[in-house]
Amino acid sequence: MAEAALQQTATDARLASLTLPTGGWSEAARADALSRVKSMGLPHRRDEYWKYTRPDTLTQADVISAAVFDEGTPIFNDIDSLKIVFVDGVFDEAASDDLSLEGVSIERLATSLADIHWARDLYGVLETRGQTPVQRPLATLNTAFATDGVLLHVTGKVSKPINLQYQHKSECSDAFLHHVIRVDAGAEVTLLEAGPAAARFNKVMEVDIADTGVFHHVRAQGRDHERRAATHIFARLGQESTFKSFTLTKNGVMTRNECVIELTGDDAIAHVAGACVGDGDFHHDDTVFITHDAVNCESRQVFKKVLRNGATGVFQGKILVKPGAQKTDGYQISQSLLLDDDSQFLAKPELEIYADDVACSHGSTSGAIDETALFYLRSRGVPQDQATDLLTLAFLAEAVDEIEDEELRTEIVDRLSGWLERHRN
Repeated sequence: MAEAALQQTATDARLASLTLPTGGWSEAARADALSRVKSMGLPHRRDEYWKYTRPDTLTQADVISAAVFDEGTPIFNDIDSLKIVFVDGVFDEAASDDLSLEGVSIERLATSLADIHWARDLYGVLETRGQTPVQRPLATLNTAFATDGVLLHVTGKVSKPINLQYQHKSECSDAFLHHVIRVDAGAEVTLLEAGPAAARFNKVMEVDIADTGVFHHVRAQGRDHERRAATHIFARLGQESTFKSFTLTKNGVMTRNECVIELTGDDAIAHVAGACVGDGDFHHDDTVFITHDAVNCESRQVFKKVLRNGATGVFQGKILVKPGAQKTDGYQISQSLLLDDDSQFLAKPELEIYADDVACSHGSTSGAIDETALFYLRSRGVPQDQATDLLTLAFLAEAVDEIEDEELRTEIVDRLSGWLERHRN
């Protein structure tokens, strides 16, 4: 009873600190989300899916300030792309490109206020579906209170990536963004995301992929170390559709990335991957839930974490194969490389299978640098620091290789190499 009362008090305080946007086609979805978050309450440490990660700083009313660091040249800056910039969750028109590109319509949630809009059938819908069987109240909070985001309706094969750049300039910023993406049959798009976004950041992305549609997503989270973030991706895949997402995380005192995917059409493919490198006061949580609800679908979860100086990594991944989802191919691997004795990796891999013609596997390991391989490199004249970096990059390679585009893959490897060099003992 006492725990429930404390949770309700925390929820009430958080809701009281926010203002519910009104008007337009999203109003009904927001009202429903507000009702749901009041009913479920915000997460607390006793929740099963939060036992490895303290949600306090993500749910409290007051924002813990986060120092602003010089980001340097933004990642993906040299990639030919359409750039859309948000500063502390607010759209920066002057820094953004013209929001027009062949094969996709691009609008903003904040300015799309008509009573009828294609996004009305999606806003909050996939997030609501993703609340079963596990409640995700921070995503529901976002649906209710998000003030901006992009609405992408992809109708063809888009010639270049759409690049969402998130800048952090206020030490006490508290940002909500909600993106809605519809990929039509046969259409294809690549979405890039990069930047620290805010002192505290809550983001939801809902992605609906029609039959034979293709969605590629590459994200880089960093560099401001004191930032806190809770991000959510909800995706629904049609027949022969493809969803591939990769996340690079460098630094960040608290990051929780959730990904909830439904494969509802036969022969669909969903890959989710991540590589993170953390040093010191660093807590990184990947929570993934993939549901197979169609025949002959493939899913991959590949997560690698490099941790040092007391950093903590968390992985919670589940594959649910529903009755009738025969010929499912589900693969899940989560591994950590601990560069000292003070860091820790907490993993909870799960399989729940109700079909008998499937190939599903999961594995999770933690370990140190391979001393034999390190000795081999050093015996051939490679300095210890460089040898350690080479072995670390080799460890991360399986996750990074999930990125199909070679230019983007090279950019990610360069950033990882730079971080390792800066964080040598």
